[in-house]
Amino acid sequence: MKLKKTYSFTLWSSIYLTISIGSIAIFLFVLLGDERKLLGLLIFIPLAFISSFLITQYRAKRFIYNRIKKIYDEVSILNEDEFHKESATTDIDTLSKSVQEYVQGKRIEIKNLTERDSFRKDFLGNVAHELKTPLFTVQGYILTLIEGAINDKLIRDKYLSRANKGVDRLVAIVKDLDMIAKLETEGLQMNTEVFNIIDLTQNVFDLLEMRSKKRNITLQFDKFYEFPIFVKADKERIEQVLINLIMNSVKYGKTNGITTVGIESYTEHQFIIKVIDNGEGIKQEHIPRLFERFYRVDQSRSREQGGSGLGLSIVKHIIEAHNETMLINSTFKEGSEFSFTLKKAK
Repeated sequence: MKLKKTYSFTLWSSIYLTISIGSIAIFLFVLLGDERKLLGLLIFIPLAFISSFLITQYRAKRFIYNRIKKIYDEVSILNEDEFHKESATTDIDTLSKSVQEYVQGKRIEIKNLTERDSFRKDFLGNVAHELKTPLFTVQGYILTLIEGAINDKLIRDKYLSRANKGVDRLVAIVKDLDMIAKLETEGLQMNTEVFNIIDLTQNVFDLLEMRSKKRNITLQFDKFYEFPIFVKADKERIEQVLINLIMNSVKYGKTNGITTVGIESYTEHQFIIKVIDNGEGIKQEHIPRLFERFYRVDQSRSREQGGSGLGLSIVKHIIEAHNETMLINSTFKEGSEFSFTLKKAK
């Protein structure tokens, strides 16, 4: 019958110890004279202890290493290259702690991979849904025209105009998707320069004036800025951030509402730019997911307002590419404040 692994380990360790100790005894008692037997005995005891310690340590270390290595070999998710012989030890507490840390690391890694896979599935589903809506709209209008409505000038012009809006939305989604892909794979090259953030914000107000007037929303600064405020950043990208944030406040703000932009000193080296509205506000449970691609707080209303659903995600990437911070403060039914930091120009 085969001996159990533990018995085999003990048996061979005993054999090695017996041979070692026996060899030391023979050496001392044969080579030494009778008068030196006591001295030999005193020498024999520490030598036997050292020999026993070294053999037991070597055997235990080899035994534990082989057992753990076998586990690594049999469990496919573990990488044998990450396990080194130096990590084997007869200190069970140390070994247990080491294994627990390894397992915890793998557990976190698996959790992250699971969340990433879930996010990927959600993203693909959202992309399909966002593209499907305008595509079906455009297809419906074109088919109606092909089937004879093209002969009616009034219907033809109306349907072509609506189909064109659907195409514009498709183009916006594809352009934003392309930008997101570049931001996440290639990174964003910053063309930093010094510019006046007050002038840039006023340019965005002028750009969005017609859209804000349709909803009778006032765009304004929180106060009169007598002197320019200079920041150091990528001017074109920060303009895009301001457009997206102010556009959102107009889209989802209350009719006859107000959107206010304020600039304050945040730290010794940073300003903070705030975009504040008195719109519907956002429930707290939605805030952690606001910067996810295609995430919409109100699905039906968001799609009515148009847009790609990627605006806030792009904003977050641009601000992070500047090594700056994005902040949100919102109270449902009262309004929202989106703010971000920028480096002060020296």
